Formats: sequence, structure tokens, C-alpha cells
Amino acid sequence: MQLDLNLLTALDALLEEGSVAGAAARLHVTAPAMSRSLGRIRHTTGDQILVRTGRTMTPTPYALAVRAQVHELLQQVQGVLAPSRALDLATLERTFTLRWHDSLVALSGPALLAAVRAQAPGVRLCFVAESSVDTPGLRRGEVDLEANANRPSAPDIRAEHVGETGLVVVVRRGHPLTHDKALTAERYAAADHVTVSRRGNLGNALDDALARLGLTRRVVATAPTEAAAFAFARDSDLVITVPEAITRATIADLGLVVLPLPLELPSAAVYLSWHQRYDSDNAHAWLRALARDALTVR
Repeated sequence: MQLDLNLLTALDALLEEGSVAGAAARLHVTAPAMSRSLGRIRHTTGDQILVRTGRTMTPTPYALAVRAQVHELLQQVQGVLAPSRALDLATLERTFTLRWHDSLVALSGPALLAAVRAQAPGVRLCFVAESSVDTPGLRRGEVDLEANANRPSAPDIRAEHVGETGLVVVVRRGHPLTHDKALTAERYAAADHVTVSRRGNLGNALDDALARLGLTRRVVATAPTEAAAFAFARDSDLVITVPEAITRATIADLGLVVLPLPLELPSAAVYLSWHQRYDSDNAHAWLRALARDALTVR
């Protein structure tokens, strides 16, 4: 049996993109050419691989079962045919796109950029804003690294827990709650609150914790970022609850103070995520190591 390794490349692209058009665009071939490749793959495997469901294509159970194995095999083949060269940071010219939570950009971005500039001056970092909806940026190769509180569930996305931080209460200087010797859950719940949610969610785990105590709070607004929420709190008696780590660099300059959260809640995790296609990419591994150091929340 003679095997065409080009079919392995085509199969990997088809399973990644879930469509003939998407796979064709990824491999820079025409859609008819990719359709012919799909036909040959179907003939070779005896499986349809992708079947039409309305206007979209759905992978078959066989396709789902072999997706990770196909990608790993392709990486092995590429490693044999094109062995990676030693990484020369002094001459490396590359642009990395990072989709990080905005608070992590403010907290850890400067340290990462300084480390990159010191070691590889030809490397550029593009920090892009998180979307209000889930995006396939990692899978499509549009994003190199993500950093936020979400652990991806997709089998082809790697995720590493790099730290965690507890929640704290942020209010303006002179806020009535600052006069309490110890902030209680009752006083906390009685205040007016602003939540931070890119999706505009008024409620979160805090409300569940309050409900267990028989308490409710009044959320008067949501803000898409911590920076915007802090602006609301600066000139009012509104209360903001955020991860403690993001308050270290900016709170004092904004005239805000931090109070302990009077609730028992688990710490907020920080995950660094990337697509498995970059596992053996030396430059990407170098950047991941720097990002890991910058993001590690102590």
C-alpha cells in the first residue's frame, strides 16, 4: 500500500477547520483541489470524514477519534523531514499575537515585553483584546498564546495553570465600608455593586456565596474591564470585587483602597493556553517560558 503524505496534511487541515473551504485556505490550495483530496481520503479510510449537516460539515465519529493522532503523526513527519534548527534569539524575526485578559496585560505584560526585548529585539508582541464570545483563534493560528481564567476543554489546546489569586473588595478612599473594623458579609451585601463582565453578566459566583448565607446584593451596572469598573468606584460609593493580583499596580494611583472579601470563595485561577501545533516550535516554547514567568501569580 502506497501512502501519500500529502493526504495526511490535508486530513489534518480538514479535521482542524471542519470544512473544505477552511482547509483549502489554510493550505493555500483551491477548494476543488481540497475536495479531491477529501475524496481520496474517504476512499483510503473507508470513512466519510466530514458529512454535511445543513450548511455546515460535521466530523464523523471516526474523524473525531483519530484527530489528535493525525496531528501528532503530522508533527512527527514534519520533524523527520525538516528537523528544527537551534534557536538564535539575536536574529529571530517574528510577531506573536497574545490574547490575554486585559488585567493580565496590565499586570504581567510589561515584564514579558522587557524580557523579550532584552533577549530577542527582533520579536514583536501584539496584545489583542478578549472577545465577548468564544473564538477559535488558537485553533486557526490567529493567536499564539491566551491567558485568562478559563481552562480550555478542546483536546488540541494545551493549558497550563500558572497561578491563582484571591478576590478582594475595592472602594474609594473614605468609603463608608472603610470605617468598619471588619467588613461583614451583611455590610458587603447591602452596598451597591458593579460587576466586571465582558459578556455583561450581572451575576456571578459571589451571588451564589451570598445566597448560601441568605443574603443578596444589588448590582447596578456591569463594566467590560477592571479599569472601567475602577473608574465607577473612584467617585462613588460603588463596590467592585476583583482578583487581588490586578490591584497591585494601579489601585493607589486611582485613589482606591482594598478590603478583604468577607466570603469564603476559591481563588481565581490563571491559565496559559496554546494550540498543540506549537508544542515543538522552539521560538514558541521560548516565549511560553517567558510568559509563564511573567504570569506566575505569587
